[in-house]
Amino acid sequence: MNVRTRSSAIICTLGLVASLALTTASAEDRDAPQRVVEAAGATKVAKIALTDVATARNPTAGAVGPGGAVWIAERAGTVRILGAQGLGEPVLDISAETSTDGERGLLGLAFDTARAHLYISYTNLEGTSTIDEFAVRKGRLRPETRRTVLTQTQPYANHNGGDIKFGPDGYLYIAFGDGGAGGDPHGNGQKLDTLLGKLLRIDPHSGKPYAIPADNPFVDDPNAKDEIWAYGLRNPWRFSFDSHTGDLLIGDVGQNDWEEIDRAPARSRGGENYGWSQMEGNHPFRGGTEPANHVRPIHEYARTGLGCAVTGGFVYRGNAIPALRGQYVFSDYCDGTIRSLSLKNGTVTGVNDLVVNGGEVISFVEGRAGELYVLALGGNIARIDPA
Repeated sequence: MNVRTRSSAIICTLGLVASLALTTASAEDRDAPQRVVEAAGATKVAKIALTDVATARNPTAGAVGPGGAVWIAERAGTVRILGAQGLGEPVLDISAETSTDGERGLLGLAFDTARAHLYISYTNLEGTSTIDEFAVRKGRLRPETRRTVLTQTQPYANHNGGDIKFGPDGYLYIAFGDGGAGGDPHGNGQKLDTLLGKLLRIDPHSGKPYAIPADNPFVDDPNAKDEIWAYGLRNPWRFSFDSHTGDLLIGDVGQNDWEEIDRAPARSRGGENYGWSQMEGNHPFRGGTEPANHVRPIHEYARTGLGCAVTGGFVYRGNAIPALRGQYVFSDYCDGTIRSLSLKNGTVTGVNDLVVNGGEVISFVEGRAGELYVLALGGNIARIDPA
């Protein structure tokens, strides 16, 4: 997430909700309590409801595992499976190894395309970002197979990023923030000799502990890290791939004024420069000069209202809400309103307020059939349903 003018309030909230005693609810009960608000006077805007399906202990991320079940990561270091009776007992508990100060914790999880391995992204007790792998056999996690794939030291307790996803190409993508503090004091966003402020692309199935894909954009540059796929990011807290087109979309948290959503088409060969810290969205940051290769965001919004930190989501590809299909669904941690972008060939043609609030929206999860779940840091897990 993000530390800015509201950073102390956000961090206090993180610490507070971590101590709450939470209960569980049914994941499949369509009669569960709903928060339903229709988009009045906007016939082209999808009408949605949030159906509460479970309560977690500070959920941060989720992914579809074996059998189509959704696995949920909890910030303190536990992973639980969402089933018909809500969340089950932890299938993984690394809470004794995870730091939770600032914006740290268990921040991401992903399965490879065969659902044969689970990958987790967390900060260890020293605050180092760590990617670990576990084998999954017959739907069950095998703790004894654990190995560390990649680590990255973090100079500060904020802007650690931590999201991980497998792309359509079968490679693992890892998002790291610029290292923290404020204003990118080390200039990591534009430096190519550090993994901070970057989106990485690696092959964890080859090499020890991983291999670099031969077509990564900087493999022939002796002054750049081979793992880098894209750069110029402040805190790419959540990113995703469109399951239909393969396009990449990134919600990058801004500094003081602008939140942004960045994009790369599926045909991209990598190397995009999203501008930070010369740019914040479409705007020069503190007298910065726009890089010649700056890839401008497809959408930005000003922090003139309640918004403080964009939470990137997914392009909706489910069947339950036809009017929403093909739109990019996202929110903001402080504002909580669920919104969507109408897209045509990667260009935003409309910004839609879906008039439903998800609370402290920390993440979205795409289910097996393309339906979306909303995770609120306070504990609520809700499914986006038709109103």
